[in-house]
Amino acid sequence: MNKGYWIARINIANSEAFKEYASRAELAIKKYGGKYLVRGGQFSILEGKHDFARNVVVEFESVEKAKECFNSKEYQEAKSFRDGKADFNAIVIKSY
Repeated sequence: MNKGYWIARINIANSEAFKEYASRAELAIKKYGGKYLVRGGQFSILEGKHDFARNVVVEFESVEKAKECFNSKEYQEAKSFRDGKADFNAIVIKSY
């Protein structure tokens, strides 16, 4: 089975609210078997534009499990703490 990955790019406007989101999101991600591969960290732009300060990559056993986590009650509650307090761009992608 192919793994699924969340790839998120983020600009944080309210760091206190984002800390609460991150703490709650981590619990939801762990519940659904997710594993952080990248969570912040220094990066270099090799080509093109990248207007985000933070990057996150989370690995799941499948795209279906990644979507299940995103749509879960636990993650949606966590998400409510960052709504309007961070510019959040995310996708789910299937490995090959």
